[in-house]
Amino acid sequence: MPEDKVETEADELIDPIGALPDFNKTESRIALAGHPIHAMSVAFPVALTFCTFGADVFYWLTGDIFWARAAVWAAGTGFLLGMVAGISGTAELLLVSGIRARAPAWTHFIIAVTLLAALGANWGHRLSGYETAVLPYGILLSGLCVLMVMFTGWHGGKLVFDYQLGTSKGKS
Repeated sequence: MPEDKVETEADELIDPIGALPDFNKTESRIALAGHPIHAMSVAFPVALTFCTFGADVFYWLTGDIFWARAAVWAAGTGFLLGMVAGISGTAELLLVSGIRARAPAWTHFIIAVTLLAALGANWGHRLSGYETAVLPYGILLSGLCVLMVMFTGWHGGKLVFDYQLGTSKGKS
């Protein structure tokens, strides 16, 4: 019977990316008084994505035109503020090599760009007639956007919680 190999500290996996010279250089370059603009600006498009879906559901349940009108405003504002968040996030990705070195940053970026395209399509779909746009395609697009915002938020959260990107690097 072959001996079972016991893993020792010397056998542990070492992340080769962590050995890159700029891996720990992750201070935000796009910031206002030390606060990263991307982290501050993503809350609005995320909330408005959920609001669009909620307004679509309320329109579906009640038939009240108010909810269809609210959805078109939420979709448009969410898309436009998402562009602001996307521009600041893209600048961070391109300017900070320690962020570029991490795979979740690229996953977050790709999903977020796809999400912006879906948010823009959702808004554009509603512009020609917001009442008729909700069912069925508006609510389906809104639901897709909610799923995408959760997925990209997961990867953005990974960058914050696992790698402490966008957090204070001060001594405690």
